[in-house]
Amino acid sequence: MTDPTLVPPESAVPSESASPQGSFDPHALPPLREVIARFGLDARKALGQNFLLDLNLTGRIARSANLPPGTTAVEVGPGPGGLTRALLATDAVKVIAIERDRRFIEALQDVVEAARGRLAIVEADALTVDPEQLAPAPRAVVANLPYNVATPLLLGWLARIEAYVSLTLMFQKEVADRLVAKPGSKAYGRLSVITQWRSEARVLFNLPPRAFTPPPKVESTVVHLTPRIGAEPADWRAVEQVTAAAFGQRRKMLRQSLKSLGNAEALLEETGIAPTARAEEIDVAGFAALARAFRARNPLEPPR
Repeated sequence: MTDPTLVPPESAVPSESASPQGSFDPHALPPLREVIARFGLDARKALGQNFLLDLNLTGRIARSANLPPGTTAVEVGPGPGGLTRALLATDAVKVIAIERDRRFIEALQDVVEAARGRLAIVEADALTVDPEQLAPAPRAVVANLPYNVATPLLLGWLARIEAYVSLTLMFQKEVADRLVAKPGSKAYGRLSVITQWRSEARVLFNLPPRAFTPPPKVESTVVHLTPRIGAEPADWRAVEQVTAAAFGQRRKMLRQSLKSLGNAEALLEETGIAPTARAEEIDVAGFAALARAFRARNPLEPPR
């Protein structure tokens, strides 16, 4: 991982003068469209940027995260700062915003100063930084994710979901549907299994393309994820391998699609899963059982 760069405000404010949580007024700063025009902030497709400028909507997202007092909120891709402002109006003790596009750093300085010690901007690629290293516990992620990196970011956080109070994230609706899909449905797949194995995922609400600037071609969905209590025991890498094999050839029977794991028939017999079943028919508990059986036959090499 690369070292993130903490960007200080242009005029530092002592932490003793930090504003109490919930007293921040998102509407007290210049309108977001004015900020975009002032700094020439066009949305870049290559970075998956679509700005949410309606402060009523960003406020709804921030409130839906239901952050407990004392929580540090981590945001990815703040852009001109609409959701950032809304998070500062919650009970979050601090907001840490990760932004890789340097154009927005200067544009966010007014928000940094108005936050009086409760906002830190980290200049970095979110794929290369660990929120656990940036934010003390309790921590939560609340973000309108860039669509081109949403899935790898989610998987990285799910691997350590117990380190977070919650994840409140915006995805393309198609991706959100996959997160909560049930066995037997067309949307059910590898991402469904891993998400539901590690978390309780709940769809909150949808946002139409017209809510964004520029409008994307797809509808968006906000999803709330919390650590699953009593999750099925299984090794993360084993679950990844088993689901990749099973859904990599989802139209085939498991006795065929799991062949790449070695001795597929034995794995299925040990777990009581019919060899003629297909991946989309197996629930999370079934995949966890397959992962345990696979790991027992293929133990991890001890670290050097």
